[in-house]
Amino acid sequence: MGWAVIFLAVLTYCTRTDGQSPWTQPPSSSVSLRGTITITCSTTQSTYSIGWYQQKEGKGPRFVHCDGCSRGEGIPNWFTATRSGSTGSLTITNVEAEDEADYYCGSWNIA
Repeated sequence: MGWAVIFLAVLTYCTRTDGQSPWTQPPSSSVSLRGTITITCSTTQSTYSIGWYQQKEGKGPRFVHCDGCSRGEGIPNWFTATRSGSTGSLTITNVEAEDEADYYCGSWNIA
């Protein structure tokens, strides 16, 4: 059985004057092919929408999904973004080999 490895990093569009990161995100995760994985990202910024981006090797970042908005162009419906309080989640069901990428969370102020 093969493995699709999903590495996580943080991409933020905001900074804080105290130099502290407003994000908490695990450094990496992996899942077997046809499995399900949920990636989480927590923020201290309650008025920010949490979005998800995918970056495959040698390519630029691509918008995937965010809580309360449509999926990015060409993103299949097995990618689902949700939010509960200050934690955003990206769930990928029935993972395919082509889903292997770096996934980043990002935000923008919706207030």
